[in-house]
Amino acid sequence: MEYFLQGLTMGLAYVAPIGLQNLFVINSALTNTRKRALITAMIVIFFDVSLALACFFGIGALMRRYEWLQMLILLAGSLIVIYIGIGLLRSKVEELDRTKGSLSIKKTISSACVVTWFNPQAIIDGTMMLGAFHVTLPATQSTPFIIGVSVASCLWFTGLTLTISMFSSRFNAKTMKIINVACGLVIIIYGVKLFINFITMV
Repeated sequence: MEYFLQGLTMGLAYVAPIGLQNLFVINSALTNTRKRALITAMIVIFFDVSLALACFFGIGALMRRYEWLQMLILLAGSLIVIYIGIGLLRSKVEELDRTKGSLSIKKTISSACVVTWFNPQAIIDGTMMLGAFHVTLPATQSTPFIIGVSVASCLWFTGLTLTISMFSSRFNAKTMKIINVACGLVIIIYGVKLFINFITMV
């Protein structure tokens, strides 16, 4: 349960900052019916979880075989994670575009795929963050951790869609800035934890 909760909190901190995926989901909630917005959220969740699994088990499996790679990714991952957190604290958030119309399901799927799998920053961040955490976990606890990360994705995108649908008039750049600052602080804490694990290995 401990590692599931750790994965859940790490997953929320990883997915909550307002980036391309979240803007896509937010704009969908602002411009579509609640049912259609939830369908969009489910599509984004599918691509987000598939990317998380690929990052976690892909680079994570290699890192378990080679100790030098573990140390390299832990060091690089910790510094990148801390950098990401600091970037969120300093980031500026643009106002939402409330004028976009509905996309077809086919276009929604392709767009969700692009903002997730064709976003180099998301791939790099996911690989470094989740891959580095894979190394620090006992082998038997990898599954509960990544399940926690996946559940976080489901909860966040579904909750974000429902919240935006209900309170669309109150959701603005200031609200998103508060979310980014909170997530930035959590991510910095996790980055420091990864760096401590690197020091311990040395």
